[in-house]
Amino acid sequence: MSRLPRIRIAPDWPATPDPALAGLIRRGAVPDPATRAGAREILERVRQGGAEAVRDANRRFGGGLADGRLVVERNELQDAADGLPDDVATALRAASVNVRRFAQAQVPPSVTVETAQGVVLERRWVPLASVGAYAPGGTAPYPSSLVMSVVPAQVAGVERIVAASPAASDGSIQPVMLGAAGLLGVDALLVAGGAQAVGALAFGLPEVGFEPVDRIVGPGNAWVTAAKLEVAGEVGIDLPAGPSEGMVLGAPPADPTVTAADLLTQAEHGIDSPAILVTTDEAFADLVEEELEAQLAGALRRDILVAGLDRHGAVVVAPTLEQAIAFVNAYAPEHLSIDVPDAETAVAAIRNAGSVFVGPWSPESAGDYATGANHVLPTGGLARSCGALAVETFGRFMQVQRLTRDGLAALRPTIRALAEAEGLLAHRDAVERRFAAAEVVR
Repeated sequence: MSRLPRIRIAPDWPATPDPALAGLIRRGAVPDPATRAGAREILERVRQGGAEAVRDANRRFGGGLADGRLVVERNELQDAADGLPDDVATALRAASVNVRRFAQAQVPPSVTVETAQGVVLERRWVPLASVGAYAPGGTAPYPSSLVMSVVPAQVAGVERIVAASPAASDGSIQPVMLGAAGLLGVDALLVAGGAQAVGALAFGLPEVGFEPVDRIVGPGNAWVTAAKLEVAGEVGIDLPAGPSEGMVLGAPPADPTVTAADLLTQAEHGIDSPAILVTTDEAFADLVEEELEAQLAGALRRDILVAGLDRHGAVVVAPTLEQAIAFVNAYAPEHLSIDVPDAETAVAAIRNAGSVFVGPWSPESAGDYATGANHVLPTGGLARSCGALAVETFGRFMQVQRLTRDGLAALRPTIRALAEAEGLLAHRDAVERRFAAAEVVR
């Protein structure tokens, strides 16, 4: 690993722009136009060709079962769950319990408000009818991502939950993915990856009895993200998520060994995953870099770690903690670890982050697997406007309006004046004719 790029924040930033900082901050989560165009082409083929188009894309790009089968049904998934190693099954159940506990606190209430006498409005929470949960696979299984998508959907009350995940390069799907899907009780598992999986979820595959869903959720690569954006006008999506990213805001007395380990945790996600240290202490940054070298020496996935750090690793040094926090908020990281003196004061100043890990005993790994907080998070700066996957993602609010005669009469002058001002006289007349008809009846 080469030395990480070191960017020093000037005392007058952000009043004076810094191109190096701007390059980090304005990265975006949306795939490049070529990927968007490629995903659009695959989606159109799936829309027109159905199951055979998905099989063809699986053959061309990978992700399909060797026998061409696309859907694994619930009974087979349950058999796979029964065959899980005891420790894995226990871990999946424990993770699910914590995710469920946190999700249950998120269920939105329905509310009723009388805005005026005789005018009663209801904001009613309604779960979605069907959801498709995508989980990455292929080179490595991610059963934890299924937990993060499926459990909140169940808590929300979604009736039909299907999963999608690609097979490995040898045309098999990892037993842990099959078992996790069975353990969670999903209705079916679609074996496909990338844009073709998103297309199957969005349009359905009637030839194999696979119905379309109302919303697609879950993390994925650039092709999955591009495809989700393309179908967003036809089905709901959670959010476009790019490569996973992590940031550590650290300063003495933080342990450089722990800080380096947290950066490697992030870099392990893939060669496109940013891992950035933000600090106020140059000497601390030096110690962290030394620890990175030491820990990389014996790392199992050293090639991926080194490539990721070389491409997207960085150290940002700020003159004050306040400016360090200002940079963090401008960057809006997916994952943010904080280990500085008076960490809670720093946390209170954080406005933009997907998930925050506070103190030396709160590693990102805990959130990825076990705490119950969701690990499907906004990336690419979208933490400025989006939050984690949650129960709210799996439903929506429907407005119900009830008016009495007296209630409508009280609103009558307002409706008439605004309808006439906008030239929408049929709106006015829909009210006036009610009263005229009522007078005739009398």
